Amino acid sequence: MRTKWVKTRANDKIKTQMHYAKKGIVTPEMEYVAKKENISNELVRSECERGRLIIPANINHTQLIPMAIGMAVSCKINSNIGSSALASDPALEVEKVKVSEKYGADTIMDLSTGGDLDSIRAEVIKNASVPIGTVPMYQILHDINNKIEDLTIEKMLEVIERQAKQGVSYFTIHAGFLLEFMPEVAKRKMGIVSRGGSLMAAWMMHYHKENPFYTAFDEILDICQKYDVSLSLGDSLRPGCLADASDAAQLNELKVLGELTLRAWEKDVQVMIEGPGHVPLNQVERNMKLEREYCHEAPFYILGPLVTDIAAGYDHISSAIGAAVGGWHGASMLCYVTPKEHLGLPNANDVREGIIAYKIAAHAADIARGRKGARDVDDAMSDARYAFDWNKQFELCLDSERAKEYHDETLPQDVFKEAEFCSMCGPKFCSYKITQSIVEEHGETMASI
Repeated sequence: MRTKWVKTRANDKIKTQMHYAKKGIVTPEMEYVAKKENISNELVRSECERGRLIIPANINHTQLIPMAIGMAVSCKINSNIGSSALASDPALEVEKVKVSEKYGADTIMDLSTGGDLDSIRAEVIKNASVPIGTVPMYQILHDINNKIEDLTIEKMLEVIERQAKQGVSYFTIHAGFLLEFMPEVAKRKMGIVSRGGSLMAAWMMHYHKENPFYTAFDEILDICQKYDVSLSLGDSLRPGCLADASDAAQLNELKVLGELTLRAWEKDVQVMIEGPGHVPLNQVERNMKLEREYCHEAPFYILGPLVTDIAAGYDHISSAIGAAVGGWHGASMLCYVTPKEHLGLPNANDVREGIIAYKIAAHAADIARGRKGARDVDDAMSDARYAFDWNKQFELCLDSERAKEYHDETLPQDVFKEAEFCSMCGPKFCSYKITQSIVEEHGETMASI
């Protein structure tokens, strides 16, 4: 389907999903998404036209299986991978891609900062069937030998188009951080924790000029339009600690992102908005509402948010709590956090841990929002548990391998298939078994009480 669709769009000057949606055309990608999400073609098209739903689908990513991000569809999760100057083996990143897809990541961001970035990205895209996102600023800095003062708009646009040609389906662009926000940054406890944001701050303060991503935003849109690359408008001033949450720096940048959203839509470029990092639990709902207000209901893509600052080593848990609440109150995609957050570069196992934590959060959000069919798998799991159908339970788990590992630690393989108990309660204290015996013996009496 993808190869055929590339051909049908090959002679069009404008090739974005939003372009076709505005013309009333249901593309094959829209049709695929509608079937997968069990909603109508017209709902997908109209939400795409309105900007509340995006289908990141670079025309050059030939292995891509279409997916959608928006309030009309299920809550999605993103997996971050990437090399560093200390570890830059393309094979390791491909392994992370495979782990990410195996455990259910809906998109993958390649955040590589070290090694041959073009080769790493090529391997990642070639081996991925989900959309790949990047932060072009990382390669821009890499290509100018980490001398931020050497950044030029020409170099910036060259890197962005090079990545678009490779098949990147969405870019994080730090275009909403303006020079005028510097006094607000100075008031913070932790300043700027976004890598892209800090680099932009360094450039702006060196030259005392406006953010070049903001200055060249129209040129960036032209590239995105050409390859149907979606924009993930980055939150350079996201809070890096609870003390900085929901402050003037964060919210003023969010307002600028809303302005940039309207400019992108004018050129039929799809947009989602990146959201806060560290936010107290009681402020999560407010942040979701403010994004919808300031950014015209564009899909919200949130990092966490982490609801405490003291969970180092367990930040996948701290952040999944905030992610579930965020998804419940309107976030469309959750950017996972691994146990290594704040501590080091995650490996394949860390990726697995982060993905499962976020699949739980996204699923909990879908249930809370009452999405059609969201709870069906939970009800099936309840039936399997009550029937002691262990194989069915493992089949329904988000991580069946882990469930089997824990179960097999205490019960031999030849026992678990038939056992009407687990090792926690044992055969004499299983509440399910006791309840079933009561119902079998006193069912009529129970019903009449």
